[in-house]
Amino acid sequence: MINIESLFAEFSSLHVAVIGDVMLDTYWWGNVDRISPEAPVPVVAMNRREQRIGGAGNVALNTVSLGAQTTLFAVTGGDDDAKTLSNLLQQHNINTKYIIQSDKRITTNKTRVMSRNQQMLRLDSEITNDISEDDETQLLKNFSAYINISKPAVVIFEDYNKGVLTPRLIQSVIKICKANNIISAVDPKRKNFFAYKHVDIFKPNLKEVKDGLNMLIDDISPDLLTKIHTEIYRHLQHTISLITLSEKGIFIHDENTANIIPAHIRNIADVSGAGDTVIAVAALIYAATKDILLTAEIANLAGGIVCEAVGTATISKEKLLQECSELISNNSNSTFPSIH
Repeated sequence: MINIESLFAEFSSLHVAVIGDVMLDTYWWGNVDRISPEAPVPVVAMNRREQRIGGAGNVALNTVSLGAQTTLFAVTGGDDDAKTLSNLLQQHNINTKYIIQSDKRITTNKTRVMSRNQQMLRLDSEITNDISEDDETQLLKNFSAYINISKPAVVIFEDYNKGVLTPRLIQSVIKICKANNIISAVDPKRKNFFAYKHVDIFKPNLKEVKDGLNMLIDDISPDLLTKIHTEIYRHLQHTISLITLSEKGIFIHDENTANIIPAHIRNIADVSGAGDTVIAVAALIYAATKDILLTAEIANLAGGIVCEAVGTATISKEKLLQECSELISNNSNSTFPSIH
């Protein structure tokens, strides 16, 4: 029997490490009243500027929002954007002690020009080649030092193909996790799709599965999803596949279970950052319970909740607890029909 309130209270005792591509999300808000006389483009009269934490930082925001003690591992530039990002992270109680500022990088900054809640333009300032061997080695040293001090319950890889998560770094961190009985979870992208060998939770979305496996998928079926898991397992020998299916919910597969958890009906405003929320919530729930069905159901709810907000949003612990209490049976194992 699962007591949801007790489970959520347990998050405050969990240490979580998030490692990956951190970035600054900048929003320029304004109004469009005319077309430029210089070119056939709208003129945005900017009246507000906002800066938010993005990428791996948004995963860390979600784990902090749920109460977990969160440390971020990343590489930024030594620029003003790095200072802004560091200040924002610290304001949200995210440990930035182990973040490396490299003179070989610039801090990723995605600037979105917005009008009437619509994105007019996006400007990306970034370097996407792999971090240097020196930065890679230093990040591993930082991670090993942290493991010895904090002994986290779970490590989350957040990969945006910006160069921080190199194959060597990925395999070294997973090896350290295995040696210390730490759960590892990843939200992958195409470049390193098959680099996460022996990870515990592998969480791609359907598009990432299509890209990673070079598959043309028209219709989702239990048989097809099981074949996808089998093919991924052939490469990774991972423990759990957790595949998000957008409005169709979440598919989970481990050695004992294969299930589709249907999504709840929502007023979808924006899907930005939903994957960050799903991996953050799934990692915490699984670290606390080892119950993959409950993990998928709560992560499914969390992903839906944040899609109701405009822009990248973090999960509200109170809102998620409320929905879990209303929609999830205390006996989680009795609420899911198997697809086998």
